Amino acid sequence: MGNQKRPLVHNLYESPMKPEEIEAASFAAIDSEAGEHGFTTDEWIVVRRMIHTTADFALVKSVLFSEDAIESASNALEERCSIYVDSNMIRSGVSEARLKAVNTAYIKDDVVCHVADKDVAEECKTAGLPRSLFAVRKAKNILHGGIAAFGNAPVALLELNRMIVEDGIKPALVIGMPVGFIHVEESKEELKSLGVPYIILEGRRGGSPIAVSVIHSLCAIAAERVKGGVNAV
Repeated sequence: MGNQKRPLVHNLYESPMKPEEIEAASFAAIDSEAGEHGFTTDEWIVVRRMIHTTADFALVKSVLFSEDAIESASNALEERCSIYVDSNMIRSGVSEARLKAVNTAYIKDDVVCHVADKDVAEECKTAGLPRSLFAVRKAKNILHGGIAAFGNAPVALLELNRMIVEDGIKPALVIGMPVGFIHVEESKEELKSLGVPYIILEGRRGGSPIAVSVIHSLCAIAAERVKGGVNAV
């Protein structure tokens, strides 16, 4: 034990940093390392937080925004739109405090996930199709004008794409970031062609944490607009 090195956490004890200071330093490091990126100010707020969540700078080359994505999402959040998510991990990760910073009427139940609902599970067994398909179908009444976030289930995104085409559903924003190998890339490619606002992570990458980071970034942007400011983080 006499030769044991001093644990590194003592450096933090001696030079404390608050969580917000760590986050600010992280964002500064990302800005410095990323250099020129070609995104608008608001788009970079979203992409930078995605990088902060993953430490993956390759995302810079793979995130796509429709021209109306940020504006449409901000307006919807200010109006307290419902947010449909394809996994309970996303639902758990979305901060109620961040939502309330945009609209104080927001409650946690405004973030909706049906994938674990009993009736959805029963439909899945009967049809032999993934639960995520029936879960997004069940959310039809909140998807028009709402935000839909996909970080897990490409089949759910494919079903929403069908609903957009066949049922006339028009979400305020679709966050298309399911992860995986089957149905993933085609679900994102199809979304791009449908004329609805989107933020897409191209290729096979995605995941619930990234989807949460996008929602939080959009809340930050919308909250600054509500306050009349110009700089969100």
